[in-house]
Amino acid sequence: MINSTFLDKIAQVLIEKYSARLANTIVVLPNKRAKIFLIEALKKQVSNNILAPEIISIEDFIQDIAGARTVDPIELLFEFYEVYLSITDKSSQQSFELFANWAKTLLQDFNEIDRYLLDPTHVLSYLKDIEDIKKWGIEVENKTQLLEKYIDFWKLLPLYYQSLHAHLLQKGIGYQGLIYRESVENLNHFSNSITDKQFVFAGFNALNASEEKIIQHLISNDQAKIYWDADQIFLNDPYHDAGLFLRRFKESWKHYKTNPFEWIVDDFSQSKNIQIIGTPKSIGQAKISGSIIEKIIEENPTTSLDKVAIVLGEENLLVPLLYSLPSTVGALNITMGYSSKNNPAQILIAKLFKMHTNALSRNAKSYVFYYKDVLDILTHPLVEPYAKTTALVDIINKNNYTFISLHKLMELNANPTDLFLLLFQKWEEGSIAVLQTVSKLLLTIKGNLSNDNEEEKITKAFVFAIFKVINKLINYYSKHQHIDKIETLHAIYKQVIDLAEVSFEGEPLNGLQIMGVLESRVLDFDTVIVTSMNEGKFPAGKSQNSFIPYDVKRELGLPTFKEKDAIYTYHFYHLLQRAKNIYLLYNTESEGLDAGEKSRFITQLEVEKQQSHNLSHEIYNAVLPETAYSPMVIEKSPAVMERLKKIAEEGFSPSALTSYIRNPIQFYFQKILRIREVEEVEENIALNTLGTIIHETLKVLYEPFIGKFISESDIDNCFKLIDAEVLKQFKIVYKEGEIKKGRNLLAFEVAKRNVSNFLKMELESIKAGDAVKIIALEQRYERFLEHPDLPFRVKIGGEVDRIEERNGIIRIIDYKTGKVEKTSVSLKTWNGLTQELKNDKIIQVLAYAFMYEQQANGKQIEAGIISFKNLKSGFLPFQFKVDKDVQQIINQEIMTNYLEQIVLLLKEILDPEKSFEENI
Repeated sequence: MINSTFLDKIAQVLIEKYSARLANTIVVLPNKRAKIFLIEALKKQVSNNILAPEIISIEDFIQDIAGARTVDPIELLFEFYEVYLSITDKSSQQSFELFANWAKTLLQDFNEIDRYLLDPTHVLSYLKDIEDIKKWGIEVENKTQLLEKYIDFWKLLPLYYQSLHAHLLQKGIGYQGLIYRESVENLNHFSNSITDKQFVFAGFNALNASEEKIIQHLISNDQAKIYWDADQIFLNDPYHDAGLFLRRFKESWKHYKTNPFEWIVDDFSQSKNIQIIGTPKSIGQAKISGSIIEKIIEENPTTSLDKVAIVLGEENLLVPLLYSLPSTVGALNITMGYSSKNNPAQILIAKLFKMHTNALSRNAKSYVFYYKDVLDILTHPLVEPYAKTTALVDIINKNNYTFISLHKLMELNANPTDLFLLLFQKWEEGSIAVLQTVSKLLLTIKGNLSNDNEEEKITKAFVFAIFKVINKLINYYSKHQHIDKIETLHAIYKQVIDLAEVSFEGEPLNGLQIMGVLESRVLDFDTVIVTSMNEGKFPAGKSQNSFIPYDVKRELGLPTFKEKDAIYTYHFYHLLQRAKNIYLLYNTESEGLDAGEKSRFITQLEVEKQQSHNLSHEIYNAVLPETAYSPMVIEKSPAVMERLKKIAEEGFSPSALTSYIRNPIQFYFQKILRIREVEEVEENIALNTLGTIIHETLKVLYEPFIGKFISESDIDNCFKLIDAEVLKQFKIVYKEGEIKKGRNLLAFEVAKRNVSNFLKMELESIKAGDAVKIIALEQRYERFLEHPDLPFRVKIGGEVDRIEERNGIIRIIDYKTGKVEKTSVSLKTWNGLTQELKNDKIIQVLAYAFMYEQQANGKQIEAGIISFKNLKSGFLPFQFKVDKDVQQIINQEIMTNYLEQIVLLLKEILDPEKSFEENI
């Protein structure tokens, strides 16, 4: 029989050499996942029923020897904190969140020290001596309290180690390294207790000192055999990192002085098609991976994808990849850890923590939420479809609720769902109560998701991963109740979520395999797609998550980034070893968060190209259109023409005409389709809101004077009413918005100042002898425009801010909150009036003059603007200038010329053959 994979060869050895004692044989593999594949390989070797050997992972094997359970990283942090508190002086004790920042790194070092069987007191004292040497130049009297504390920390490291070691062993638990050390301690006892057992170690590459000692001991006692998967290309090259560890073992193990090194194979040099594909961004790699799978299916529709693997060099690519796979992919098996940082359920819980901690810190009694925190929760994809809060979101936006009390929130949402109640339940009864609420919330969300929808099934896995973390925290908090502040809980949650991963369940032997790099160990595939082949991603690059310096690690024999790179190198080349079709994808971008050079592994493949390897290199770029953007063009359908006719009957406002000049498409959206902007909470008062408040205040102050001349005493009385009226208008326009602090308080003061300055200007003009009579305030005027060039008569209508009679002349005034200069209302030629947006203010004020002309009863009219940011210029009237002649009074000639230009504009708007074309 031809052995196509490493596990096939192991299965054959088990049947041929161990069949008589298969039930007493224990196969030890690098990971749990390979067990299923080995059982499948065994099935192929036999035609009758047999008792399968026991198959376990190296971690389970080590735990059996040590007689202790591996503690998970979250529990370990809590246990270490208990030890830390028990041996640290109360005045020096840190909060859990500060402690966790350095404890995770220290635990990593403890783990390495134990796995490599080093003397912890020697190593940790060494670190203290290094720190002492760094500070040796500082005189004793000059050492600060901070520096003393720093040195004390390094002195305490051996005590931390010994105390934690004793504490964990007493409970029968331990971190990985501690269990490795204990297993070596128990090795002789274990070896004597299993005289009837035979061990087969298979598929290993890098072994730590504990594993080496255990395996060599069992081999020397004739209780074990080990089978390597060493390709001669890597093993025989003294510089190739893929063979670094195997060369070391082959040369240093006593066993290999008299026994052959099994197995050395020649698979890598066989025929392979290797396609190296560069594409911009991570999403491009996901899309190309999907295209490759689609092509494989198209070329052979009956082919099974179980010999195809997509290995993700970066876990963030998982979700984009799932969306990029063709619908023809049937079964799918995901075996990789997916960080909870990117988990949608985690993002929701993080937002929930933010909302409640902010509410507590703001006002614990009235429990006041910030509107953005509330909307972040209500619009989250796991909440929005199920919480039935669309109306509540609209109310918050419409009424400018910047801060909302819990009581008010419940009042605004009269019929809350269970989900809503769990989201906004007060966090005031301690950490366990909070965690239980969050646990119920996640169960509720999980219940809302369907099992029939693939996307929702994946989301369920995300939700369940966070649910498990929360329940673990409940368990730990019940044992460690002294850590009970919500802020501390939030910090702990952020710490532990980094250690939590989403696990996906699938059928390992069926369908397309999606996995991480470590999950690919021992397995062989015909087609391999590897993503994120960039430096810093694959291999991962230098990371110094340790207190032990590099040179100390080298001296003590601890692994450095050199060894970690070699592990990655072996995994990479093992993936390629028996594969026939290989696709290596990398990001071509040199800048950005996920950028970097292409991996050195790609360069190595190119430089050390094997004779039978067919290597090709392609760059995929997105197909760019010849034009970046084509302006939108919308033809005038009969329905559009009907709507235009309706607008002509109801009235074109001056702002509608200038909207068309600004952008015909904007006019189309606003006037034809009647699309309005989405209402959002106006946290800081916008300019248009400020303008409305000033307009409305002036209207109320001047309303008593309509139809009469204004006196100095009238204006003096208005000054007394400014504060109250501006406040009242703020309440009307800005509704529930906060106006007593921050930028809004400044805007409130600006509104009062503007109104006051306007009244001062008015008072000065009256004192100077102006006779001012108010005719109308904020009043709508309309007038039909009929012309032979128009298909039908058109009403021009709009609201005029103020019409007054000043010294016998009718003055039409448009208030502007922004700054307007005199040039904005001056004109030299009528040609092209409606072609340029800079004339928008002239078009507006002359439209008002046209609308009011018939009510003027023959009196002279002038129309213009008062700019609140240019009040020193006073009234800015429309002026038509020809050489030195300036015409300010709007006579018949001006009105005729103006209307001719407006007719040209309306003719274009109402022309069925003239499409709406976007201005860009």
